[in-house]
Amino acid sequence: MDALRTFLLRKLDNLAKDDKCQITMISTWATELYLDKINRLLLEDDTALENRNSEYHSIIKEFRAFLSDCKDVLDEVTTMRLLESYGRVEELVYFASLKEQYEIVVHYYIQQGEAKKALEVLRKLAVPIDLQYKFAPDLITLDAYETVESWMASNNLNPRKLIPAMMRYSSEPHAKNETHEVIKYLEFCVHRLHNEDPGIHNLLLSLYAKQEDDSSLLRFLQCKFGQGRENGPDFFYDPKYALRLCLKEKRMRACVHIYSMMSMHEEAVALALQVDPELAMAEADKVEDDEDLRKKLWLMVAKHVIEQEKGTKRENIRKAIAFLKETDGLLKIEDILPFFPDFALIDDFKEAICSSLEDYNKQIELLKQEMNDATHGADNIRNDISALAQRYAVIDRDEECGVCKRKILAVGGDYRMALGYTAVGPMAPFYVFPCGHAFHAHCLIAHVTRCTNESQAEYILDLQKQLTLLGSEARRESNGGMTDESITSMNPADKLRSQLDDAVASECPFCGELMIREISLPFILPEEAQQVASWEIKPPQNLGNHRSISLPV
Repeated sequence: MDALRTFLLRKLDNLAKDDKCQITMISTWATELYLDKINRLLLEDDTALENRNSEYHSIIKEFRAFLSDCKDVLDEVTTMRLLESYGRVEELVYFASLKEQYEIVVHYYIQQGEAKKALEVLRKLAVPIDLQYKFAPDLITLDAYETVESWMASNNLNPRKLIPAMMRYSSEPHAKNETHEVIKYLEFCVHRLHNEDPGIHNLLLSLYAKQEDDSSLLRFLQCKFGQGRENGPDFFYDPKYALRLCLKEKRMRACVHIYSMMSMHEEAVALALQVDPELAMAEADKVEDDEDLRKKLWLMVAKHVIEQEKGTKRENIRKAIAFLKETDGLLKIEDILPFFPDFALIDDFKEAICSSLEDYNKQIELLKQEMNDATHGADNIRNDISALAQRYAVIDRDEECGVCKRKILAVGGDYRMALGYTAVGPMAPFYVFPCGHAFHAHCLIAHVTRCTNESQAEYILDLQKQLTLLGSEARRESNGGMTDESITSMNPADKLRSQLDDAVASECPFCGELMIREISLPFILPEEAQQVASWEIKPPQNLGNHRSISLPV
């Protein structure tokens, strides 16, 4: 047999590369001869143990070298069946690694309990990432520490696909002092990798909830992983799932926090009262933008405190009344009186009732002061109205109209009347503003109508038209001024004239908002385009007929 194997190996060396069929057949035959030789060595007697071991290791080494040299010409399926039929598992794994059949290699190492070697194979760049997820449940069960360390060292793993393996590991019992490797990996994903997958956050929360100490759970719930991200949530776990889980595991403090986070403040306070009244007070204080809700929450706390104390000694009632001081004046004695028993003595409430009465007395005094201030302010307004009716302005005889630049006090036929106004003596009606600017009435109306928007201009023109049609007979006793009597007995023309005054003379057109809006207007209006075009300098025509004369220098 050895001679035949040697002949076949020499034959292989002499065959051309094109004889692929013969090379494959001879290589497969030589493989079976190697396997037969190995089996015969194992079946020999133990008389020459040292010589047999030496020859056995030598043939194994030679066989592996042969497999390495002929891996490309051997048929993969046939060779693996041969190795499996002869029970040569180690050589089968060796050949599978040569053929990059990593699934067989990893499976073998897992069967042998060699988690480290399996993880080393999986960490190779050529190994498909799907094998990591496929063997994750077996590997974490075999060696959780090494598996998690391998996961943390890998940069291309999707933690979501490892959830089945982590849940399988978490379902098994663990010692109290044992480090939970899944929690360690999930914390690495959340804090170091900033993973935002709700499944990862929910799984970590469920593992925290099952721990005896709820400090880690509370820290996790209070941590805002999405803070600072635009339009993003503050947390990535499902609050409804978290609430159900915490209620199931009886993590009441965590439930209070979740209720508060979901703006269910009444439920949070009601549950907190079952755990710790101090916690309930803290939850009631969290509501700042709704005074009624805040008072309602504090009443819930007060009722609980009083019901816990009633029926015992009088000191307990005093403690309940002392609770009012902790509400910072939000609750009064009358708010909590219905919660006390009917047999409570008035002596127990004496101090609180007196304090409440003093507060009410201070509020009454404050209201009186406010009423006095309001009365004084009303008197000042009446005095100002009376003084306003007597207000006047002095006009210099050379004062000019701000629009037409003619004298305000000039007498002229064209300026004796404006539409809707009557002349005052020989003078045309005019306006005088506190800033000192003066305008003829019709000049002011024209200026405001031209500079204001279209709707306001139409409104002013409509008022003028109505005044003209009415042919008002009422005369103003002074320019633009009205007495208290005229206000009370105002006819329709006076009302229209008052509306027109408000529309055109509410503020000086040179000092008010109208002048500010004119800043954005162009220097040349669209209707002036034709006039601007007339100023253009046109080039002279028939330049060819002109001669250029050179002058001597």
